[in-house]
Amino acid sequence: MRCEFVVGFLIHLMTNLPVPSTPDSPRAALIAGARDTFPLLVGAWPFGVIFGALAVTSGFSPWGAAAMSAFVFAGSAQFIAVGLSAASTPAAVIILTTFIVNLRHMLYSATLAPHLNRLPRGWLLPLGFWLTDESFVVAAKHFTEADQSPHKHWYLLGSEFAMYANWQLVTWIGILAGQAIQDPRSWGLDFAMVVTFIGMLVPLVKGRPALAAVLIAGGAALLTYGLPNQLGLLLAALFGIAAGVLAERIWPTTESAA
Repeated sequence: MRCEFVVGFLIHLMTNLPVPSTPDSPRAALIAGARDTFPLLVGAWPFGVIFGALAVTSGFSPWGAAAMSAFVFAGSAQFIAVGLSAASTPAAVIILTTFIVNLRHMLYSATLAPHLNRLPRGWLLPLGFWLTDESFVVAAKHFTEADQSPHKHWYLLGSEFAMYANWQLVTWIGILAGQAIQDPRSWGLDFAMVVTFIGMLVPLVKGRPALAAVLIAGGAALLTYGLPNQLGLLLAALFGIAAGVLAERIWPTTESAA
């Protein structure tokens, strides 16, 4: 109960964080992006802790686990890579699996491109590296708002900074805790991230193509769950994409969430 109170207080504090008096400024946009992302940071806390603990109990050194969070910065791909590495999976399979899992970022980029295509490469490269599912959801909603602020890229940067700093912190907490705990998966904390992703996904399911993609991908994931080397995840992603594309052709006038 005390933990729930602290989390609730932090969410209230961040969502009511005062934004600088000049609403149309880089600093205001930066703070607003970090503030709007805070509820999703809470969902990432147990996920990051589990990753750090799982990595060190799977044979990674503390600095190796921390480096993966710092230079890869892709939660789901990191979990898959650690699991496959612990199972002595060939490197080619690990690379292919993480590549397929992260193909969704191509869709994220296509969605955000109309709002960012005038930025110089010095902006696009870091924004692309730090982009996560959470920051995409927050930014996509913000970018579709009616205002014509020229500082929306600062809003995305604020969201990404918040996610990146949060991920490094909780990874280290997990690393330190994992050295004292035998089986971090037994905590069951990784379910918190599943709930967070569901909460992120539902508002984006608008139109038949998006609904078809979600239903087919979810069904395929359940049917192929037992396949080795996380192959079921790859097949579910491919089936979901194919279903969305096919549905978009059948109902071309229906607005897709992508």
